[in-house]
Formats: sequence, C-alpha cells, structure tokens
Amino acid sequence: MKKWEVLDSHYLYQTPYGNLRRDMCLLENGEIIEKYNINEFSNWVNGVVVTKDKEIILTKQYRHGAEDLFYEIPAGSPESQESYSEAISREVLEEIGYTTATKPMLLGEFFVNPSVQNNKVISYLFINVEKTSKQLLDDTESITVYKFKLTDVKEMIKSQKINQFF
Repeated sequence: MKKWEVLDSHYLYQTPYGNLRRDMCLLENGEIIEKYNINEFSNWVNGVVVTKDKEIILTKQYRHGAEDLFYEIPAGSPESQESYSEAISREVLEEIGYTTATKPMLLGEFFVNPSVQNNKVISYLFINVEKTSKQLLDDTESITVYKFKLTDVKEMIKSQKINQFF
C-alpha cells in the first residue's frame, strides 16, 4: 500500500477558521480522483477532568452545527504561542473554573476525521482538580458545568445522553 500522489492542489477558499483544499490524486492502482476535498483546520485540545472525589466534570452547551445541546469535556484551541498543555489548562480554568497542582497527563493525539480533515485533537487528563474560580467565558459562550460519577458517565454513554466522541 502506498500514499496517493497529489497531481494538483488548490484552495477553494481560505479563512482564519479553516480552509477547503481540492486535490487531484493518483491512486496506486492508476485511478485518478479529480476532486478530493480536504478541510484544513487547526489542531485543538480537550481534557478529561476528575475531581479529588473521583467525579468527572462535563460541560453542556449548544452546538449549532448539529443544532442541539451536548455534554462535553472542556476543549478549545491554543492561542498565540501557547503549548497544547498550556492551552487546555487555560480552557479548563475558563470553561469550568477548576485548576490542579498536578501536571496534566497527555492521553494522546488523535486525528478527528482523517479521510477529509487534516487536524488532530490532543487529549489530556486532569486529576485532583478543585474549584478555584468562576467561569471566565467568552461573550459567545454559554456553558453549564456538571459533576458525574464514573458509573453515571458510563450509563449516559449507553443511553446516548452523551452522543458525541470527545
């Protein structure tokens, strides 16, 4: 198995929030795909946040793409020269008002949808967090914070109350 050879590539549009690129590709079997669209987005970070009482903190917010409310873990994008670890620590503080003295543990870097997107989510684990601040939300954010036992989260996944991949 070999990588596809890109014969031509151009942008259909470019914005600060993401780009749409169209490639013409030669496959290993000699077939040519003339119009293969790739969404170029920035990498982002998310964090599984666990309190000293072993509760998982989830947020709930409206997501317009799916036109519904979703339980989520804190997430966001790095700003200016932030490292991924710094970015998720800031997002956890801003979205839920929690911090920890324990360094966030990198869980991994995962491609989101590698067939048509080039970006990854970098995931961290926060343990022994404590409430140290009120939420510091942007004007466009409306986020409700919840604490759940691990068994409750498992049941929420089974019953599809949690219905997106973090």
